Amino acid sequence: MKRAFPLILILFGAGLFAQSPNINKSKFRQMKDLLPTPNMYRTGAGAPGSFYYQQQANYKMKIRLDDENQRIYGEQTITYINNAPESLEYLWVQLDQNMRAKDSQRQLIKTGDVGSSMSASEIRDILYDFDGGFKIDQVKNQKGQEQSYTINYTMMRINLDKPLAKGDSFSFSISWWYNINDRAKYGGRSGLEYFEDEDNYLYTIAQFFPRMAVYNDVEGWQNKQFLGRGEFALPFGDYDVEITAPADHVVGSTGTLQNAEEVLSEKQLDRLEEARNNTKDPVFIVTESEAKSAEGGSSEEEKTWHFKAKNVRDFAFCSSRKFIWDAMAVKFGDRTVLAMSYYPKEGNPLWERYSTRVVAHTLKTYSKYSFDYPYPVAISVHTDRIGMEYPMICFNGGRPASDGTYSKRTKYGMIGVIIHEVGHNFFPMIVNSDERQWTWMDEGLNTFMQFLTEQEWEENYPSRRGPAYKIAPYMNSEKEDMVPIMTNSESILQFGNNAYGKPATALNILRETVMGRELFDYAFKTYCRRWMFKHPTPADFFRTMEDASGVDLDWFFRGWFYTTDNVDIALKGVQWYKLDTENPDVEKPREREEAQNEFIGDKRNQEQFKGKHYSDAHPQMADFYNKNDDFTVLPYDRKKYKKFRQSLNDEEKRYLDANWNFYEIEFENQGGLVMPVILRFTFKDGSTKDSRHPAEIWLKNELQFKKVFLFEKEVVKIELDPFLETADTDFSDNFWPEEVKASRFDLYRSRNYGSRKNRMQQAGE
Repeated sequence: MKRAFPLILILFGAGLFAQSPNINKSKFRQMKDLLPTPNMYRTGAGAPGSFYYQQQANYKMKIRLDDENQRIYGEQTITYINNAPESLEYLWVQLDQNMRAKDSQRQLIKTGDVGSSMSASEIRDILYDFDGGFKIDQVKNQKGQEQSYTINYTMMRINLDKPLAKGDSFSFSISWWYNINDRAKYGGRSGLEYFEDEDNYLYTIAQFFPRMAVYNDVEGWQNKQFLGRGEFALPFGDYDVEITAPADHVVGSTGTLQNAEEVLSEKQLDRLEEARNNTKDPVFIVTESEAKSAEGGSSEEEKTWHFKAKNVRDFAFCSSRKFIWDAMAVKFGDRTVLAMSYYPKEGNPLWERYSTRVVAHTLKTYSKYSFDYPYPVAISVHTDRIGMEYPMICFNGGRPASDGTYSKRTKYGMIGVIIHEVGHNFFPMIVNSDERQWTWMDEGLNTFMQFLTEQEWEENYPSRRGPAYKIAPYMNSEKEDMVPIMTNSESILQFGNNAYGKPATALNILRETVMGRELFDYAFKTYCRRWMFKHPTPADFFRTMEDASGVDLDWFFRGWFYTTDNVDIALKGVQWYKLDTENPDVEKPREREEAQNEFIGDKRNQEQFKGKHYSDAHPQMADFYNKNDDFTVLPYDRKKYKKFRQSLNDEEKRYLDANWNFYEIEFENQGGLVMPVILRFTFKDGSTKDSRHPAEIWLKNELQFKKVFLFEKEVVKIELDPFLETADTDFSDNFWPEEVKASRFDLYRSRNYGSRKNRMQQAGE
């Protein structure tokens, strides 16, 4: 403890930034150097402007699933409507299946090395003999004439005879086929799974048809090549699709079934109607016993399932004779949405117990934080291991052992992936961001919403991502292994951490620590509703979150999204002061105690001469000064104090008599990211007090500052970030006094750290 003078002088000093003269490098500077200039298409508030437009692409398709040869055949007509203010000289179409061609860019740019051993899958990947990719039979214009086109790997340019003017449309047809990839051998977001025991296939089919690319006001055509990681940028449109499959297959897809009476039995129709009115439990449209019976056969006949979908950006479907099918109703006002699941017997008992209920829970929870789910159905399809999303339908892993048992990890992994993939209906299927460019805009936002939904599913749900402390190991990793969140999808390092974990954690910190739930939830919902069925950019998100909340967040988005800085705030020093009351009856005894505690002498000599001093033998020589010391209270001292008290006003007397404790704390920013400062003080009587300070506390000096705290009670412990909510990467310097850190830091370390290898595995996707 130190003593302060009774008159306190407060000095306001400007912090010094490490920057060149006349160049603002403040972490709090506005993001005008990073964000595009607002215009008539996109406003400075982050909303669509008065001239905002978007294109439309409508599809009419006839698809045939060849179960004998594992192929897809398609005939489709695309009608493209130009709503842009300018004419278009050509159109760009995505051919995603061409990624699987032997001469694709994806194969040509693969890298790797030879380790101490090589697996069969690694060798197969090097050989790669799968005959993948679209086989284009013909392309014709709306007059039935051959249409000129050019294929550049995964992109096809339609060469128009004349520019397509604003408001005009252009129709063209494509006939094609391709070999379906076996996901177990060649991987993939879609494909087939083979069940050897029954000689059966389960198909989850997506990116299966030539799809229009996005043209917008931001970058014209989004015609970046599909290399496998950067997902999709697609315009909205209406789909009319007929899918022909073996007659004993059950087919599920994007959209609503138009000919249920033709493809379902009377019993199945009745069950489907029952499901539309049951909001409590799933109803089986196809039972497990019926699915087992069907998977024993192999029909040579075919059925055509007819689906329609309005205002969707994509289309996918599933097909198998192995499918169990259940459904239940989810109410949104007067609307009824069908939550459904398709799964083989290999998915039970997990899937019949959880899948459709998780779908319904996800729709309800996401809707609460964004907008009511607008589509008529939401489907979860069981696959082995993968998770992938499309409008109204998604493919999800989570398979029990062959005897029906499952681990806790399998259970919660399945629930988590269903929540995540169903949640993608909101981001990016409706809030239609550009996945080819910015993975975080759908994966990060969706992972954040997944965390909220998991926590509402079950108390203490073991969420993998979301809490701040779980991202700390990644943010503390080597900087050369990291890139900012604002990195193109194909160039991201540590994909799961960067595109999923870090942005999800950033949003959670924004909600819980920086903005507060009320401000965040309103702003986030505003963003979702502004951009549903539209094409937002990162700037639209950043600007909306500020505009709708009234919170300056440039410092946060700049630091978290545009840098690889980490959070590491340290308690560099704590000084304890009490005001000098100048009352000799109070201060001199205190000074005596301090002197005795701090006195350092030669105790050996003191003992040697004890009782042997000359004065000890002649006590009559003792006078005033021998009987009193510097800490003796004299009448003069009391007279002086009385005069001092008379000079004070009532406020000053109150301050002097309060016996307050002043704690001067020095903070240091060692990681680079400025963040709120959160403290917990523990007092001598065992009580605690939390103190929260916004990130703007770093405004005058981003590297270090001191702050004084005043308490009536004596502090015995100080903790920085006591609730692990800022993603601080080094917790060892967050305690005062030093000995306090042991138990708390060990607890933190045991929960989140360990060896670097284990940390990186934990932080991986």
